[in-house]
Amino acid sequence: MPSFKIDLSTAVVFVATAPTPKLVSKQTGERAMDRETGANLSTVGLLISDEGEGNLYQVTIPETGLPENLTPGMPVTVIGLKARDWENTFNGQTRHGISFRAVAVTPLGA
Repeated sequence: MPSFKIDLSTAVVFVATAPTPKLVSKQTGERAMDRETGANLSTVGLLISDEGEGNLYQVTIPETGLPENLTPGMPVTVIGLKARDWENTFNGQTRHGISFRAVAVTPLGA
């Protein structure tokens, strides 16, 4: 499925939740990895505010694009944010949604 770039040029972005490892399986603890680079993936909650509206997004980012000092409330810049719709069927039940992925997050002014 295609992905779509998200323009954040007029948005203000803050870390809502600290990065956590993205897992392939909670049972085994296996980490999700970037298919292109092999880097471990993490998920970070970002509050994105634009045009008077704020939304919380869970964004997947390779660990190579995450500084160690990200903390909730910190203003950040997001590089390469894209959205992709997804759908899967498990045990006869179909689910769908939108996933968000970025290349990197950096503290504002860094």
